[in-house]
Amino acid sequence: MARRERCSGCKLYLMVPPEAQSIRCAVCHTITNTNNAAIARWGHVHDSLIGQRRTSPHGSGTHAFPYVYGPHQRPPQPRPPLSPVSVHGRKRALLCGLNYYGKPYGLKGSINDVKCMRYLLVEKLGFPIDSILMLTEDEKDPYKIPTKQNIRKGLKWLVYGCQPGDSLVFHFSGHGDRQIDYDNDEVDGFDEALCPLDHDTEGKIIDDEINATIVRPLPRGAMLHAIIDACHSGTILDLPFVCRMNKEGFYIWEDQRKPSFYKGTSGGLAYCFSACDDNQVSADTTAFTKTSTRTGAMTFSFIQAVENEPGLTYGRLLNAMRNAIRDAKAGLRLSGPIATLVNKVFFGSTSQEPQLSSSYTFDIYSKRFVL
Repeated sequence: MARRERCSGCKLYLMVPPEAQSIRCAVCHTITNTNNAAIARWGHVHDSLIGQRRTSPHGSGTHAFPYVYGPHQRPPQPRPPLSPVSVHGRKRALLCGLNYYGKPYGLKGSINDVKCMRYLLVEKLGFPIDSILMLTEDEKDPYKIPTKQNIRKGLKWLVYGCQPGDSLVFHFSGHGDRQIDYDNDEVDGFDEALCPLDHDTEGKIIDDEINATIVRPLPRGAMLHAIIDACHSGTILDLPFVCRMNKEGFYIWEDQRKPSFYKGTSGGLAYCFSACDDNQVSADTTAFTKTSTRTGAMTFSFIQAVENEPGLTYGRLLNAMRNAIRDAKAGLRLSGPIATLVNKVFFGSTSQEPQLSSSYTFDIYSKRFVL
């Protein structure tokens, strides 16, 4: 049997195999030496995990346990912890909301977006609250501020130790951008990018990195859903296929693949709902309630569609989101449990059209949306 030891860096409990004398934390990567006396006490216990060894995505080790090091290896200096979120469970989510306080390009609805998304995941879709990592400017923990470094760590945390049957969610609400593609892997000649809080000094996170971090490692049987409420977000995950839908609901799959560049998964399924196409911009909206709360049009329409119609297909979900945004433009009040919860509605002048991209093609009106 495994035992629990506190990480010497972030203080989270780690599951340690009986034979291990040191172990590396999956969150902060600090190597913790275990107590020799404890090892001696556990020496007589049969190691039921020996027959369950698998290779982890980060090297050798026992399934569910990262990298067991020998006593001759000195641990490096402890690194700052990412967050108190533990790596466990079959459902996991990374939610990033950026309002860019004090900036001339500041937003007002992005943090509201991730709060609404957390409500949906926890209250309606069965995600454990401690399996959700939320990065916003409102957080007091400096390691939960959505800087470039913290978002990168969050993306790695999201897929760490991913196994068949796992359901992962990545939600980003903030600014997006595009820049010239220098490695010639983009059909349109541009890389899409997310803008962290410190992107002015540290730079953006481009789609190539996002794909390499959370798409390509996805194993067979695992599923990733990304909901990206940002400008220029159409192919932000660089998935091989993009679903193009017209106003009547007819769709075609557009092949985004280029020879010599593999952007698919390691057998898993990856889907991305984007607020708009690569050459479009998106917007948050103003509520006409007493609170005057803002929220992203795409995020809110996604949540409302999922809440109003359980068991809907991907095609029906896209249509419901598009209809919600069009109704908002016409000044019609949106309905549903989440609308009641936050007591707000849409209006705006955005021309965005939510779209879907995927790691493979399928009939969007027969395949059901499941998180």
